[in-house]
Amino acid sequence: MPACVPTHTADPNRPERAHPPHSPPPGPPPDRPRRPRVAGADVSAAIAVFLIALPLSLGIALATGAPLQAGLVAAAVGGVVAGRIGGCPLQVSGPAAGLTVVTADLIQQYGWRTTCAITVLAGLAQIGLGCLRVARGALAVSPAIVHGMLAGIGITIAVAQVHIVLGGTPQSSVPDNLRALPSQLANVDPAAVAVSVLTLTLLLLWPKLPGRAGQLLRMVPAALVAVAGATVTAAAAGLVLAEVDLPSWRSHALAGLPEGPVLGLVAAVLTTTLVCSVQSLLGAVAVDKLVSRRPGPSHVPRSDLDRELLGQGTANIASGCLGGLPVAGVAVRSSANVRAGAVSRNSTMLHGVLVVLAALLMVPVLEFIPLASLAALVMAVGIQMVSLHHIRTVTRHREALVYAATAVAVVFAGVLEGVALGIAVAVGVALHRLTHTRITHEVKEGVHHVHVRGQLTFLAVPRLSRALHLVPQGATGVVALDGSFMDHAAYEALQDWQNTHTARGGSVEITGRRPGTGVRIAEPAALTSPPMTDGTGEAGVPSGTGCRCRPWTAWRNHQCEPPLFAPDDARSGHGTRDSGATGDTSEAGGGQGGHSGRSARPGPGNGPPGTGTGAGTGSVSNTDSVPGAVSGPASPAGSVSSAGAPEASRTGADLVRGLSAFQRSTAPLVRGELARLAREGQRPAQLFLTCADSRLVTSMITSSGPGDLFVVRNVGNLVPPPGEESGDDSVAAALEYAVEVLAVRSITVCGHSGCGAMQALLDPRPGGTPGARTPLERWLRHGLPSLRRVRDGGGPGVRLAGRAPADTAEQLCLANVVQQLEHLRAHESVARALKDGLLTLHGLYFHVGEAQAYLLTEATGERVFDRVRAEDLVL
Repeated sequence: MPACVPTHTADPNRPERAHPPHSPPPGPPPDRPRRPRVAGADVSAAIAVFLIALPLSLGIALATGAPLQAGLVAAAVGGVVAGRIGGCPLQVSGPAAGLTVVTADLIQQYGWRTTCAITVLAGLAQIGLGCLRVARGALAVSPAIVHGMLAGIGITIAVAQVHIVLGGTPQSSVPDNLRALPSQLANVDPAAVAVSVLTLTLLLLWPKLPGRAGQLLRMVPAALVAVAGATVTAAAAGLVLAEVDLPSWRSHALAGLPEGPVLGLVAAVLTTTLVCSVQSLLGAVAVDKLVSRRPGPSHVPRSDLDRELLGQGTANIASGCLGGLPVAGVAVRSSANVRAGAVSRNSTMLHGVLVVLAALLMVPVLEFIPLASLAALVMAVGIQMVSLHHIRTVTRHREALVYAATAVAVVFAGVLEGVALGIAVAVGVALHRLTHTRITHEVKEGVHHVHVRGQLTFLAVPRLSRALHLVPQGATGVVALDGSFMDHAAYEALQDWQNTHTARGGSVEITGRRPGTGVRIAEPAALTSPPMTDGTGEAGVPSGTGCRCRPWTAWRNHQCEPPLFAPDDARSGHGTRDSGATGDTSEAGGGQGGHSGRSARPGPGNGPPGTGTGAGTGSVSNTDSVPGAVSGPASPAGSVSSAGAPEASRTGADLVRGLSAFQRSTAPLVRGELARLAREGQRPAQLFLTCADSRLVTSMITSSGPGDLFVVRNVGNLVPPPGEESGDDSVAAALEYAVEVLAVRSITVCGHSGCGAMQALLDPRPGGTPGARTPLERWLRHGLPSLRRVRDGGGPGVRLAGRAPADTAEQLCLANVVQQLEHLRAHESVARALKDGLLTLHGLYFHVGEAQAYLLTEATGERVFDRVRAEDLVL
C-alpha cells in the first residue's frame, strides 16, 4: 500500500473534533481532575520566607500598637491574595516596616477599627489607580525622596523600639521618645536588655558563620534564629519578661465604619495608599532585577505593575476587612524568596498558607516569645532602612539635600508631610540646576578656554556671549561643555560665534562629556576627503549631530558618520565589512578561531569558519590590514580587500577618526590624571595576563583606568614554564618586571570563550610535523598541558557554577586558566613573592557572548568559576 494512502476510511457519521486543529489538546476527563503542580523549589522557598515572615509580622504589629494577630492576618492575606492576583510573581507582600509609622499614627488618632476601615479604603484607591494604569507614573518619584522616606521611617522605628528594648513603653512621636529617653535609661530592665542584646548578637553574627558547617547553618534565617535563641534562653534562665499575648481569635476586632473628620480621613487614606503603592512598585522593580541576575535561564515573567497595584489593593481590602495591618511588598521577604530559588507565585501563596496554619496551631509556642526580642528585631530592621549605600548614591548624584529634607520631615512631621517636602525640595533643586550655570574664561599657553558648567539655557546666553567675545580674533578657542542639556537659543549663540570666529582665521574646539550635543566639531582634513555631508547640507564638515556612540563602540558599529570610500551599496553603513572580516562574536563553529576553508593553518582569529580572516588574535591573511599602518586618502589603489574596496585605507581612516575623537572628547577629561601619572610613574597593583583577542577589552571588563593594570597579552593567555626553550622570554620578563620592580600585589590570568588558540589545540593542522612547525604552532605547545588536563582528566575538576561547559572548547578554556596559574607558581620571582605573602593569584574567565565574568574559587576539592554579580560589589 502506498505510504500516502490513508489506512482507514472516513466515517461520515463520526462527530467533528471538539477543538480546532491547532488548539491545545483537551483537558483530562471529568473523572480525573487535573492536580495542581507545585515545584520543589517553590516549597523550599515558601518555608524559608515563612520562617522570616513569622517573627517580623509579630514585631511590626508590636511596633504599631495593633493587636498582634493583625500582623499574622496581614502576612497570610499578603501571601495568598496579593500572591495570587499581583503582577510580580515572586514579590512577597505582608506587613511592611515602611508602614509602621503611618499605621501607628492612625491607631493612636482614630483607633484600631477605623484604621482597618482606612486600610480598606486605601485598597479601593489602589484598585482605582491600577484601573487607570498609572503605576509607571509612581516610578517618576525621585529615588532620593523614596530612600529619604524609608530612612525617616527607619529612624522613627528604631527610636521607638529602644524604649521596649530597655524595658519601657514608647511614646507617640520621635521628639517625645527622645525627651523620655534619659528617664528610661535611669530605669533599665536588665532582663529585657539582656534578651535584646542576645537577639541583636545572633542577628548580626549568624550570617557570618564560617566554614562548611556555617554554610549549612546559614540556610536557617537569622531572624528566626535570633528570636528563637532569645526565647529559649529567657525560658531556661527563668527571666520575668513581658511576652507575646495572642488573645482568642473569637475576640479579634474587625473593621468598623470610619469615624473622624473627613479631611483627616482623606489624608490618612492618601498617605496609606501612597506608601503602600510606592513601596510595592519599587519592590516589584527590584525583584525583576534580582531574578535577572540569577544564573541560568529564567522563565519568570517580568512584573506587570498595573496588575501589581490591583493585587495590592485587593489584599488591603481583604486584610482591612479581616482586621489586619496594611499590606505592601516587603523587600526582605521578596529577596529571600528569589534567593531561595522560587520559580512561580506558588511559593508566595504557600508561605501565606503556612502563616495561617501557624496562626491557628502554634499560638501556645508563639506566646513564649519575649516582647523585648521582637522589639530588638524590629529596631534592627529600622536601622537597616537607613542605608549607607543609598546615602552614597544620592550624594554622588548631588541629591543629598532632597534625601536629608525628606528624612528629617518624616521623622518630625509625618510621612505625607515628609514626601511633600521632599518633592518640593527636588523641584527646587532641579530648577536651580537648570538656571544656575557657571561660565569661566581663562588663557593657558595662548589658548583661550571657555568652560561652561551646568545646563546651557537661554538664561545663560548673555553670560556665554560675554565669555566668548573675550577670545580675540584669530586665536585658538576651546569651549568645554560640562552639562547634559542645551536649548535652541544657546545652540544658535554658540554656532554663530563659531562660524564668525573661524571665518576670521581663528580655530575652535568644542568638547563635552558626551558627544553629539548638536554642535558642529571640526575634524582633521584627512577625514574630510572625499567630501561628504553631515546631514545638514554642508560638505566636508563631519558633524557630531545625533551621534549616540560611546567610547567603547566598535569602529564598524559607529553610526554618527557616513563611511569613507563607499563605492557601492555593499559598503553602505559605517564600517560594514565583507563576510571575511565581520569579526562576528557568535561562537557557533569555533567562535574566535577555527579552520579556514581556504587555509590549512589553524588561526586564532575571530572570523567565522570558512573565511580565513579575523580581527582578533594573531590571524593574518592576504586580506588583513594593520591598523598601525595608517594610509592617507591617497593610498595606493592596489591596497584593496577581497570585496574590491581599499581596506587598508579605510582601516587607517578608522584609526585616525578614533584618535581624533579621543583628542576631542576624552583627552580633556583625562589629561590631568595622565599628567600626574607621567610625573609619578606607574604604580599598578595588578598584573593582568590575558589573550590578545580583539573582543577582550581589559579596561572595559575590569572598569580600570590609566595606571591600574600592568597588562600582558598573548595568543591564548599562555605562561611558558621556566626553562622551556620557547625562543620567547617576553612573558617571563614581564613577570619579573611586574613582581620585582613594580611590586604588584596580584596577578590575574584571564581566559575567554571562543578562544581560537584553544580551538587550534583541539583541531591541529592536518599533516603537521614537529620538525616543520610554524611560529604559531611552536607557541601553542605551551597549551598542551591544558589539553592533557582535559583529555586525561588529570588534577582537580574545573567547572562553571550553575551550568556545565558548553563544549570541549569551553572546558579547555577553563582548564587552561588553571594550568597557566600552575605555570606561574613555577617562576622564581612569583614563587618567592607567594612564599612571603606579598602576592596573590587569581583566575578569571570571561564569556564574550554573555558579557559575564567568572572568578575562580576553590570548592570541595574542585575548582569552580563562579559568576561576578552586582551584589558582590556593594561595599
